[in-house]
Amino acid sequence: STQKAISDKNLKKIDIFLPPLEEQHRIVDKLNVTFAEIDEIIAIADKEKIDIAKLFGFSLQNAFSNGGKGWFKTTVGEQLTLQRGFDITKKEQQPGKIPVVSSGGIKSFHNEAKAKAPGVVIGRKGSLGTAYFLNTDYFPHDTTLWIKDFKGNNAKLCYFFFLALDVSELDSGAANPALNRNNVHPIATFWAEKENQNDVCENFEQLKKLASEIEHIKTIKIQNLNALKSSILAKE
Repeated sequence: STQKAISDKNLKKIDIFLPPLEEQHRIVDKLNVTFAEIDEIIAIADKEKIDIAKLFGFSLQNAFSNGGKGWFKTTVGEQLTLQRGFDITKKEQQPGKIPVVSSGGIKSFHNEAKAKAPGVVIGRKGSLGTAYFLNTDYFPHDTTLWIKDFKGNNAKLCYFFFLALDVSELDSGAANPALNRNNVHPIATFWAEKENQNDVCENFEQLKKLASEIEHIKTIKIQNLNALKSSILAKE
């Protein structure tokens, strides 16, 4: 008719090939065992991905919590100044190439920058504490905090600090969780001496790159295992 539909009468006319019932049971049992083994490997690969991400985070946290040679104890506010972002609606944004960075990352673009590169932005609402590094001038949204003054520090070191920071206990909101800069500035931390910061950041970058490469390998492995499951079904 005017609307396409599958008729059960037509389906009943289609010839299909099925093995004897005993053979069907054998195939199902075989598939169950095989798929259980594959799923176990996938679960292990998934866990390894999570562990690698946690290991990178723990490495950063350990550095800023315990310091080491060439590090000293200080507070966040002594090393940088955070500023609340600027309120702007989608309707108010004009066509341009300036990234508007919200707590969820870059979601849109505007024709005016409010901050110069390099930049570090932290989620103030929504994705609380999520850190972003900017290589271009940008517009920090009201849902974020951004580093207004690095006080001579390497911007990447500040970025790595916020990657490691656990903000769960800094939530200043009630029904709507929010991160207040006044709660962040007094935080005690270890900090690398300025002459060591480039080397420290390079080490962190290498560790981050290694973690990303391992995570990518695990992701490909999981994709291949899922493809294997599909191919087994096709062959059977």
